Amino acid sequence: MPVKLNRQNKIKEILNSYKISNHDQMIKLLEREGIHITQATLSRDFAELGVVRTFVENEPRYTLNPNESGKQIDKLIGFEILSVHHNESMIIIRTLAGRAQGIAHYIDRLNKHEIMGTVGGDDTVLVIPSSVKYIDDIKKFINNKMNQT
Repeated sequence: MPVKLNRQNKIKEILNSYKISNHDQMIKLLEREGIHITQATLSRDFAELGVVRTFVENEPRYTLNPNESGKQIDKLIGFEILSVHHNESMIIIRTLAGRAQGIAHYIDRLNKHEIMGTVGGDDTVLVIPSSVKYIDDIKKFINNKMNQT
């Protein structure tokens, strides 16, 4: 996985696990994970990931903005998906090696009612529709993501 993508994934993981109120806290947690980063790079990563500073229980806290956080990942998805296939009940997505779990996580986070869930392996994602009537819609949606690049 590229260094930047790995670092940004770790930032998202930390934001979802800890209450971060300043850059120094984030930098220290990243250093514990073996990721050394400058404050300027962290600011750029926050901007790209859509991280915003909000007040939760009268305390400042950095959080992922749900309106922005997926936009950077959207740009990568099309490069990582190789093909989409389906039968009467399920959809299979072939991905670059090592990217299936990331794609599965991305799809799950979309919270689309047409998708019950996913299972990600190394280079294959199993997409389970909430109903077989949604298979064509889901396949079109995934193909559109592939063609956004």
